[in-house]
Amino acid sequence: MTLRILQHPWRLLLAINAAVIVGVFVHKIQLPPYVPYIHLLVDYHFGFIKRALIGAIVALFTDKVPVWLVFALGGATWSVTLALYARLFRKTFGFSARTLPLFVFTAGSPFFLKNFMHTLGHFDIYGCALAIVLLLMPASSLLFVATAALFAIVLVLIHHIHLLMYVPTIITIVVFRHYLSHSCNRASVAFGIVALALVAALFFAAQFWGTMPIPEADFVAYLKARMADPSRTDLLQFAYIWYQPLAKEIADTWGRLPHNSLGVPVFALLIWLHLPLWRFFANLIGALASEMHRRLVIAALIGISLAYVVMFAMVFDYSRWISNWAVCMFLILHVVKMLPAKHEAALIPAEDRKTNIFGLIITLIPRVGIVRPF
Repeated sequence: MTLRILQHPWRLLLAINAAVIVGVFVHKIQLPPYVPYIHLLVDYHFGFIKRALIGAIVALFTDKVPVWLVFALGGATWSVTLALYARLFRKTFGFSARTLPLFVFTAGSPFFLKNFMHTLGHFDIYGCALAIVLLLMPASSLLFVATAALFAIVLVLIHHIHLLMYVPTIITIVVFRHYLSHSCNRASVAFGIVALALVAALFFAAQFWGTMPIPEADFVAYLKARMADPSRTDLLQFAYIWYQPLAKEIADTWGRLPHNSLGVPVFALLIWLHLPLWRFFANLIGALASEMHRRLVIAALIGISLAYVVMFAMVFDYSRWISNWAVCMFLILHVVKMLPAKHEAALIPAEDRKTNIFGLIITLIPRVGIVRPF
């Protein structure tokens, strides 16, 4: 039995990843869901406000929101995302002994599903899930562009920071899967520009006109009325975020910067541990048949990364941002694989000792965190 396991170390790493995810879930459900729970309480009762779509949907089904719904809804979303990514990986690379190291370095990364489990109930995962749907669905018609625009609108209504977090990745998917592969005529380009303008307008509306129009005490009283257990007032301590202007968020972020920046070397180390994956990504880009495609992929990677730099300057949840940046890189990896190539890029070697060590380390890291590393 031991010999058989040693002959298939990547299968063992996959099993360890599954065990780690279970452990993260058990730990997570014991923690108070401060931010995720209050998002289930906030709806459009007082008019259009930011960060209210999920709560408004919940309000359609129940007047009283139990705490366990955070974990039920978050767990269901996480499970759907796992299933979607498994299907995407099968579609793009297929499952075999040769592709298993690649699956471990992406799905088993502490940046991805394990960190989404740690941030269970937060809104980040919705952007990832909808981006994967766009990678799976047919892209030949304007219906694809319209669907992408609808997804972007939904994400901005869930939380306007998605404009920087996942909308750039969605734009990249649309450009490469539709405009460069199927249709780039004047009408389709105009349609895309109008859709992008609508998403941008919605973002500015949510950012600058989406604050709560009533006093905070009245707002908190309404939230308590929606709680299944109104005695849990500790879960309402983040009600101020529906009143906090952008300038205050930026000031708080820069005030915490000296302390939070101490985590940057840890983030750099975690990124470096994915070196076999980044080498494969570079080889995949180099194997593209079109020089224009190569340049556009590099431009897209820079653009997505710059959006995250802006996020780093505005909001201090650094561990979440760096994790979602890595997830966007994983998704663009699939986009690149779908483009015409002049030759096959060599996969991550399954029997290389250094690669195996890197794979073991990232497997054993349970998650990255929310604000600071771990």
